[in-house]
Amino acid sequence: MKHNNPSNFSFQINRRVLATALSALLLGPALCASALAQAWPSKPIKVVVNFPPGGAADQIARAIGIPLAEALGQPVVIENRGGANGNLGGDMVAKSAPDGYTLLMSSGGMVSVNPHIYPRMSFDPAKDLVPVASAARVLVYLVAKPTLPVDNIQGFLKYVKDNPGKLSYGSAGNGSSPHLAGEMMKSQAGLFAVHVPYRGAAPALQDVLAGQLDFYFDPGIGLGQVRAGKLKLLAVGSLKRSPLFPNVPTLDEAGLKSFDADSVFGFYAPAGTPADVIAKVNREINRILSTQTLKDRIMNLGGEALPLTPAEFGARANDDSKRFGEIIRERKIVGD
Repeated sequence: MKHNNPSNFSFQINRRVLATALSALLLGPALCASALAQAWPSKPIKVVVNFPPGGAADQIARAIGIPLAEALGQPVVIENRGGANGNLGGDMVAKSAPDGYTLLMSSGGMVSVNPHIYPRMSFDPAKDLVPVASAARVLVYLVAKPTLPVDNIQGFLKYVKDNPGKLSYGSAGNGSSPHLAGEMMKSQAGLFAVHVPYRGAAPALQDVLAGQLDFYFDPGIGLGQVRAGKLKLLAVGSLKRSPLFPNVPTLDEAGLKSFDADSVFGFYAPAGTPADVIAKVNREINRILSTQTLKDRIMNLGGEALPLTPAEFGARANDDSKRFGEIIRERKIVGD
């Protein structure tokens, strides 16, 4: 019997070994990512809310966090890190390990507004964060202190116009959706009122209730006070009326055509987070948002549950960036 040349046989073996090793190198990252996704989560998940407790982002995060923890089998810990219109919390998450254990719940403003008003940010939301799941379309409601001598939106617009610079309004910070809504209204109606920025919507609401501010655009957290008669609800800063207050007109109906200050709140992760992990979180959050409990909870905050894919969520943020960028440039709005 004849045998092959030993050197050729050795070469064939070495070639197979080399091919196997090369395949392992090429497939290694994918296999590791897949293994991570299968093992995830094996410890508690932290959700950073980049605004103080009590605001819309905080309430939505906590409403979703409880059923999300049940679905994933691990605790979901909410940590508030407010400041710089959401940038402090955004920076913290952007610089966290991309392992799926640190997520961000943010208003849309951090992605669609802040890059326009802060010339130097410590991170790039478009590059350092990835969209995971939207949570809600948040409307803003024009509310006023009870002692303001107006009872409807037309009377309010006339009163502000007749008293230029004498009225003040609050917001969750420069560039926040309540601030932008106020600037849009002043621009379209030709009004002059003094803006007072706060470190969140909740502190601004407290000063409206205390009479320190005359009005503000509420992202839904003050609707209980409206029902209790402690605030006057004058209009909705959206293209359509709120189902909670079907008799309250929109600012578009009041003559400020195409007025739309809605924003989308949702979850983000550090860039590089495994796609399988993002898909899993998105799937569970969308399932939670489809339940009547969460729909009602978000509606009671004055918003609308909005399940989207990560790609759809990212596209919406891009559209909002273009829309809000126009008013920011027009009014020369800058960050704190």
